[in-house]
Amino acid sequence: MEECLICKEPLEYLLQDTVMECAICHKQEPSKTRCVKGHYVCSDCHTQGMDSIFGLCLSETSTDPVAIVRRMMDLPFCHMHGPEHHVMVGAALLTAYKNAGGPLDLENALCEMYSRGKAVPGGACGFWGACGAGISAGQFLAIATASTPLARTPWGLSNQMTARALDSIGRAGGPRCCKRDSFLAILAAVDFVRAHLGVELTRIVPVCSYSTHNSQCIGKRCPFSAARGQTHL
Repeated sequence: MEECLICKEPLEYLLQDTVMECAICHKQEPSKTRCVKGHYVCSDCHTQGMDSIFGLCLSETSTDPVAIVRRMMDLPFCHMHGPEHHVMVGAALLTAYKNAGGPLDLENALCEMYSRGKAVPGGACGFWGACGAGISAGQFLAIATASTPLARTPWGLSNQMTARALDSIGRAGGPRCCKRDSFLAILAAVDFVRAHLGVELTRIVPVCSYSTHNSQCIGKRCPFSAARGQTHL
């Protein structure tokens, strides 16, 4: 089971920020997350190597964003849980959208997604009431439609997209699973893009292969559990 990146002990979450020192780079910053032995790893160290998704996405031809994000999840930098998913969801959607005929400069869009997604901290799902995977789906829509705070239709659509993704994630219930929440956000986005942007992304409901790495797996409550059988989402 993957927990602390330093000692593999379980993580604990505090209700208030505490200044902590990263066990890898020794940077000090406020955080609510550490392991039970006191180790803290900052987001930059936790996501080291995430820039490898650029090469993957730019060489992809698939229109299936779930398949694309699973290939990202299999890269060495990706952990069972972590803020890398806040970038990966949007990046997979942008890539599939471009491959399905969406009007997009993919390389520039991925750079923007990387910047925006990294700004969403780990633990947002529990502390902000807004899972980073769901926010990432909204960021994808905002980038794809060139939304700004002064836009009309794109502004509305990107907020609706985030709401749809978060509703799907919230209905599954906790505790969090970054893999489950990523899949739910992506599937919500596939439906939304078809309805509102007229671009058809491939929609395949995955069967989870990560449960043995998640000590908080919700089992048959998860819509992607192999034990649950075929799920229609």
